[in-house]
Amino acid sequence: MDMEAEIEGFLRDSFGAPNITNCTGSPGDGLGARLSTERMVAVVFLVALTLCTTLVNVGVITAICTTRKLHLPANYLICSLAVTDFLVAVLVMPLSILYIARGTWSLGWVVCEAWLSLDMTCCTCSILHLCVIALDRYWAITNAIEYARKRTARRAAVMVAAVWALSVFISVPPLFWRWRRGPGAHGHAHSRCVIEHDHVGYTIYSTFGAFYIPMSLILLLYYRIYSTAKTLYQKRGSSRHLSSRSTDSQNSLGHCRVAHTCVSGLSSSSDPALEFDRLNAAARCPSFEAEADGAYEKSQICSSRERKAARVLGLILGAFVLCWLPFFIKELLVGLRVLHPSPPVSDLLTWLGYINSLVNPLLYTSFNEDFKLAFKRLFRCKEHV
Repeated sequence: MDMEAEIEGFLRDSFGAPNITNCTGSPGDGLGARLSTERMVAVVFLVALTLCTTLVNVGVITAICTTRKLHLPANYLICSLAVTDFLVAVLVMPLSILYIARGTWSLGWVVCEAWLSLDMTCCTCSILHLCVIALDRYWAITNAIEYARKRTARRAAVMVAAVWALSVFISVPPLFWRWRRGPGAHGHAHSRCVIEHDHVGYTIYSTFGAFYIPMSLILLLYYRIYSTAKTLYQKRGSSRHLSSRSTDSQNSLGHCRVAHTCVSGLSSSSDPALEFDRLNAAARCPSFEAEADGAYEKSQICSSRERKAARVLGLILGAFVLCWLPFFIKELLVGLRVLHPSPPVSDLLTWLGYINSLVNPLLYTSFNEDFKLAFKRLFRCKEHV
């Protein structure tokens, strides 16, 4: 025993054990403090993101409701999209921030189920709204005269109702088997609140219904819109070289009146490629001013507008795919038991999708002059108040 005591004393004196016990902290404490600081910075950033998303969508809703010139069926779809993104900002994002800040779920099983269902329903509805808006614009550019008569507030309401019904149909089914199994369905129901990928069939059904099929349709529709617009630009340019015989002029002017009447209701819509609707009228109403000096300049203007339309459509599609594609790839791979991401990676991809609710109102309104004027009036009113 004396030998063991001497050895212990020697080790203590040699390696400074008393100094270690007198330290104010350990390496683990420093790591914990750093993680806590990083989490706090992330939470502050996410709170700012949530506030911006809320304010921007409220601005779009207010602008449409208070500006008579924006009371158009196409803008009703934009307003419904803004309402959906607003719900994401006030019902989904705050609880996600709380979950990230605490690192554990403490609100109970019922709130967890409600939050997950709202998350899936609202995000799916936002994506399907983008699909419906693309479909509305496709009909407006490819069949302008006939669709102008069908483009009514009632039709917009039916489209919105169909979007919400489909979103619920895609998102709600997990509630039935989770409620039947009770609070233990999550395994860690008291500390975790995550989407369980326990049904591979439902994972495939929900990811394809909520994203992959709508994404394919959006890409196809905007490709057709751009192709049609490009053809109209070319027709507009070639029409300037037509002869201006009196009979042809009268026929063209008569057709111009019909097309202008049709397109006048479309030109002030919130279409980001806002030249498209005007282009339908211009392509059908050729100018008979055949000055050779201005031909090159006019062709350059058409080419510039075509590039602008391509940039706008590229922004819309790029933002949508960038925000949501990584999340749904992760969801599909997790459901197929191919990938097991860490919680921080899952949170990052989820919030990348939430950012789309901030991007949507910016992209779908910032290219329209009527919206710009409405926003300016709102800012002026706030300054006066």
